[in-house]
Amino acid sequence: MAKKVKKSDFISTGQVAANRRATFDYAIEETFIAGLELKGTEVKSLRLGRANLGDTYGSYENGELFIENLKIEEYANKGYEKHDANRKKKLLLTRREIDKIIGAMAKKGYSLIAKKLFFDSRGRAKLEIGLGRGKKLYDKRQSIKDREISRKLRDY
Repeated sequence: MAKKVKKSDFISTGQVAANRRATFDYAIEETFIAGLELKGTEVKSLRLGRANLGDTYGSYENGELFIENLKIEEYANKGYEKHDANRKKKLLLTRREIDKIIGAMAKKGYSLIAKKLFFDSRGRAKLEIGLGRGKKLYDKRQSIKDREISRKLRDY
């Protein structure tokens, strides 16, 4: 039997999940806010905060952008309707933004990375995505050094 879910457990607005490694592994040059094409059980599962953005990346097919490896757990009280936890989800952006992202991804080294998943003020699921290049090891060391310096300055 499925666990009883109270209405107070649901997230109506605010952050659901964040990818903290995105800014560490990638030099993000531009960010976009995209809507997601989701099923009903996926939205209910997101409202309970059951999502994982680790290893999430963007791809394009036939002039449309998709996000892959966005893991949304199955909703416990799903009834007969269920969804695949790892399915591709279509990103909802304007045509100008899609063309800009696809053009940048066609260049060598650019990737589309999911940074944050949240519900906006109207209660719609949104995904903050970043367009950037992968960092090299020496870039990551510099990021760590900068972070430690700012931490020391903040403590004084």
